[in-house]
Amino acid sequence: MKIYDELVERGLIAQVTDEDEIKELINEGKAKFYIGFDPTADSLHVGHFMALCLMKRLQMAGNQPFVLLGGGTGYIGDPSGRTDMRSMMTPETIEHNCECFKKQMERFINFEGENAAVAVNNADWLLKLNYIEVLRDIGPHFSVNNMLRAECYKQRMEKGLSFLEFNYMIMQSYDFYYLYKEYGCNMQFGGDDQWSNMLGGTELIRRKLGKDAYAMTITLLMNSEGKKMGKTANGAVWLDPNKTTPFDFYQYWRNVNDADVIKCLKMLTFLSLDEIKEMESWEGAKLNDAKNILAFELTKLVHGEEEAAKAREASLALFSTGNAANMPECTLADDDFTDGNIGILTLMVKAGLASSNKDARRNVEQGGVQLDGEAISDPKYAVSKDALSGEGLVLKRGKKKFVKVKA
Repeated sequence: MKIYDELVERGLIAQVTDEDEIKELINEGKAKFYIGFDPTADSLHVGHFMALCLMKRLQMAGNQPFVLLGGGTGYIGDPSGRTDMRSMMTPETIEHNCECFKKQMERFINFEGENAAVAVNNADWLLKLNYIEVLRDIGPHFSVNNMLRAECYKQRMEKGLSFLEFNYMIMQSYDFYYLYKEYGCNMQFGGDDQWSNMLGGTELIRRKLGKDAYAMTITLLMNSEGKKMGKTANGAVWLDPNKTTPFDFYQYWRNVNDADVIKCLKMLTFLSLDEIKEMESWEGAKLNDAKNILAFELTKLVHGEEEAAKAREASLALFSTGNAANMPECTLADDDFTDGNIGILTLMVKAGLASSNKDARRNVEQGGVQLDGEAISDPKYAVSKDALSGEGLVLKRGKKKFVKVKA
């Protein structure tokens, strides 16, 4: 099966500008494509995961990926999908985050050898631009009326869209124009919420250079309830093992809704479509097998096979015995205790099993909390420092969340 047809069958393609041309380019390995990543944190997260997997698939098919790190656009902040303005980052933070991104990406795509990936940073050209020159050279090619109709701005118009953010589309379009001119990049891929920005780039290239460039958006990773995947009660699911442990990463995918398992296998793993098709009829315990396969394949991609195997063993041990050597741990400091004790609500927050005392209280009162196999129903319950010394105790929230807590 040709790569384009495989992308369609896996449900990865949302919108394309010129299907026949794009299909021919990527099937023949002639695409020089880029995906942009704004350095909003010091780690990539599950929201970036599908884009990285797409880059890997296309590179394996002979196409050349360009990773665009948003060292320049990071100064502005992408308003797409936002109801409020992003907080401003310092130049040092932006540079640090870009370095973290590049290091993580090396797990997914090859920066050496044939059709090697190229990492570029738009700070190298955006920060050198002269404002008046941009207004005269680029400004005439953008219609404010069209920009205001763009999906990426619509939901911000009610609360107020700053002029700073209004410029983001122009910056992203300029990136595409620059990469086409300097590197021959003929295609841009991105999330479906980037469609308006990407069209701005293809139009700028057409107007300025008289050339055709192409854009394709990737389906956003949504669950069966229509919510973006990759979020937990405690925040994003990160690709950095220091922010989301391999065990927690594994557990996130092990616990996806039954209705989302096959979709995730198709969109995110490199298992063959024939293998996945066999799993479509699995039910009950067999469906849990499919979840374990999903979790293992994705953890292997992000953290390597050894960590994936450890996470799988720990997960299976938890579900069978309620204990495991490789479960995540939380070590408390002396000042976490008052008179040698710590309250169960505080303990849950410290262990990352609750986002707040209020959240912890609700779980305790609903009977969803256990400490070393004993149900805890009193929100005022306290645990002594002595009890948590040595090997510690297993704190459990619900059926699937476990943390070993130690003093």
